[in-house]
Amino acid sequence: MNKALAMFESLVGQDSSKSISPLMRWLNPTLLSAEAGKLEFSYVIREEMTNPMGIIHGGTTAAIIDDAVGAAVFSLGKPHMYTTVNLAVDYFASAKAGETIIAVASITKNGNQIINTNCEIWNADRSRMIAKGHSNLIKIDTDRK
Repeated sequence: MNKALAMFESLVGQDSSKSISPLMRWLNPTLLSAEAGKLEFSYVIREEMTNPMGIIHGGTTAAIIDDAVGAAVFSLGKPHMYTTVNLAVDYFASAKAGETIIAVASITKNGNQIINTNCEIWNADRSRMIAKGHSNLIKIDTDRK
């Protein structure tokens, strides 16, 4: 098992207040499950995550997807860093402040240069899909200045 996956497995059931990602700390999901290339998170929608209609903002949903798939890539334990090159989101239903949503992020294709990912956002009982997104991440040269 790789170190990144071992770390995620040790965090199952905990919130993300100690995440290395500042965005994930702000979103503050609870990690529900972890396996290499697949993570599930639970989020409580706070008022500051909503639009003027009181429902989750599309940008918040996109940020959840982007951060969750990034964590799923990190869980692979690869020696290189990857960054998002595109993100497409389809929105299906709304969720209000105070509600809980579930994000299921996984790897579609684990390539060497490009990793294809997807993420589904569900309501708490997984009976209604809120949104679905897919993204590609590219290996970056971390020595680059």
